Amino acid sequence: MKNIWKEREKALENQYIYKQEQEKIEKMQKEERERLVRELCRNRCPKCGDEIEAMTFRGVPLDRCPGCGGVWLGPNDLRILASKDHRSWFEKWFKEENEASEKVA
Repeated sequence: MKNIWKEREKALENQYIYKQEQEKIEKMQKEERERLVRELCRNRCPKCGDEIEAMTFRGVPLDRCPGCGGVWLGPNDLRILASKDHRSWFEKWFKEENEASEKVA
């Protein structure tokens, strides 16, 4: 009878260890997937995947996608742009965008 209990105890222990190892493997796979995504997406447009180009608009550094025209601002860049005369830069920016899209159409 002792052997059956010892075998059961050993089986439960093996099951516990197996479960712990599976959780560690899943965690490592998730971390590696995240690292790979971050590495491959660095300086890429989240919308179309083209490489983002750095530009300066009104003295504020921006990132712009040449493919879809998307623009990304840093944490303080929007605050800097908003402190400037918003009407002139805002209208100028979207006027250029509208003219470019009309030429394509």
